Amino acid sequence: MKQFKSESKRLLDLMINSIYTNKEIFLRELISNASDAIDKLYYISLSDENIKFDRENFYIRIALDKFARKIIITDTGIGMTGEELEKNLGTIAKSGSLQFKNENEKADDVDIIGQFGVGFYSAFMVADKITVESKSFSSGSAFMWESEGPAGYTVTPCDKTETGTVITLHIKPNTDEENYDEFLEEYTIKSLVKKYSDYIKYPIKMLVSHKTPKEGKDGEFDITYEDETLNSMVPIWRKNKSEVTDEEYAEFYKSRFHDFEAPIKTIRTSADGLASYTALLFIPKRAPFDYYTKDFEKGLALYSNGVMIMEKCKELLPDYFSFVKGLADSADLSLNISRELLQHDRQLKIIASRLEKKIKDELLAMQKNDRANYEEFYKAFARQLKFGIYNDFGQHKEVLQDLIMFVSSYENKLTTLKEYVERMKEDQSVIYYASGETADKISRLPQAEAILDKGYEILYLTEDVDEFALKMLFKYEDKEFKSISSSDLDIRTDDEKEQEKKAAEDNKDLIEFIKTTLSGKVENVKLTNKLKSHPVCITNEGELSVEMEKVLSKMPEGGGIKAQKVLEINLNHPVFEKMKSLFGKDDEKLKKLAEVLYGGAVLIEGLTLESPVDFANTMLDLID
Repeated sequence: MKQFKSESKRLLDLMINSIYTNKEIFLRELISNASDAIDKLYYISLSDENIKFDRENFYIRIALDKFARKIIITDTGIGMTGEELEKNLGTIAKSGSLQFKNENEKADDVDIIGQFGVGFYSAFMVADKITVESKSFSSGSAFMWESEGPAGYTVTPCDKTETGTVITLHIKPNTDEENYDEFLEEYTIKSLVKKYSDYIKYPIKMLVSHKTPKEGKDGEFDITYEDETLNSMVPIWRKNKSEVTDEEYAEFYKSRFHDFEAPIKTIRTSADGLASYTALLFIPKRAPFDYYTKDFEKGLALYSNGVMIMEKCKELLPDYFSFVKGLADSADLSLNISRELLQHDRQLKIIASRLEKKIKDELLAMQKNDRANYEEFYKAFARQLKFGIYNDFGQHKEVLQDLIMFVSSYENKLTTLKEYVERMKEDQSVIYYASGETADKISRLPQAEAILDKGYEILYLTEDVDEFALKMLFKYEDKEFKSISSSDLDIRTDDEKEQEKKAAEDNKDLIEFIKTTLSGKVENVKLTNKLKSHPVCITNEGELSVEMEKVLSKMPEGGGIKAQKVLEINLNHPVFEKMKSLFGKDDEKLKKLAEVLYGGAVLIEGLTLESPVDFANTMLDLID
């Protein structure tokens, strides 16, 4: 017996012990997999003349053996080799999935179905043994995968002769808490197929019994059996909108895209003209576990007249909308179109452009009319939108700038750039922002105090991509973005400017002394009256901020990039008077005071001290 990988074993154990309460979805998952297997064979047949794809010969069959407690699901799809059985069924989830579950262990709304791509294993919620017999279209041999759960599995040759897969579920016995017998009833299976898989475009067949009263014998019936197709096979996106409920769209989404939650937004759109198409798009409620990894593949399923020709057509979605799931169906596309031809297909480019506009319009409408749901969506995918602004040298910033939001000092809530500008004071000429770890920490920065004191609003940037995105935007509605940590920030009155100028002239030698003391750490030292209660702060000269330095320093080749730091000293603070009193009288103590003030300012900014020990010792020397 072969062993599941340790991570897979633990996930399977969680599933068997009913971590997912909606057990009935196992049938949906297995039927969807069977449909995918037939789709794949059809897709290959488009370019392989040796494969004859006759729709009449492709189906999914469900058989019940109530006495042996078995459900048998057969498909006539592509099948699997022994190696593919190992690959597809021997490892439950990709690396990182268990970590995702552990990190969310206390969240009631986190389940493993869909999040980890483990739909097949949902069958272990109702079965204590699963057998998979499969013969690949490309192989003369057939193999059987068999498992009774976490203990492991076997893969052995079998005598299956037809291409396709047969899955046999050995249904668990009833317990005091759970009734498994219901899944062996015809009416249960029929209702589950109708509920979850009615749209599947291949017939789902089952041998169904029919009772007819015996003539002249009350209470007695004749039982006959006939092959019945359980699903309508009409793709949901080809039905009239009035015929489809929100619940049916949600079930289609969950089944087709293996999510355990309904989408936060469903978009159905169609067009005629230069490019005719129907598209059914979904905005997920949460990001898939692998969304922000290199393993994630974007793209919409591409259909031609209801027949899938590509499972994930990446050309239909820009990267910044890669979170969108769904499909596009167009009669203008050839069934045997290749990936290379797609890249140059005019109709496809028109469809992609229209879908991009539609997605943006729908997101803006949700932002305006359904703010709570938009903010939930935004928390999951904000990084992708902001990265889209920064990426490609800002080519797409006009598309995305109205979709992004930041927490603001105004009511400490998420706000759009448009909303910020609408609230700007008459004497305000720039959009103020500040970067940091959290909104709370940013609000307590020394630089923030004066801005807030004047009644100006500050955008709190808490993600590493935020400031890069705003730098790329540069302006919004002709209002420039200005960091409150910029050394040239000008919120002073003419009198305050004159006071600073005079103080700088009167204390020129002291400033030079402090600058020399902090040589290599700061580019400049300034006196300022923009600080209120704080003695000093760190600002920056140039475009690279202290926060951007922190982000770049984490990158493989970014360690040598440094912001041009400026130490600004509050000329109205008692500590400045202390510095003046020490200058020329106790320069050693003045040096230590300058070092401690600089170190404290660095810590407030969230930077790392070069030598915490030296800082602590210098501070203790001052106390003595």
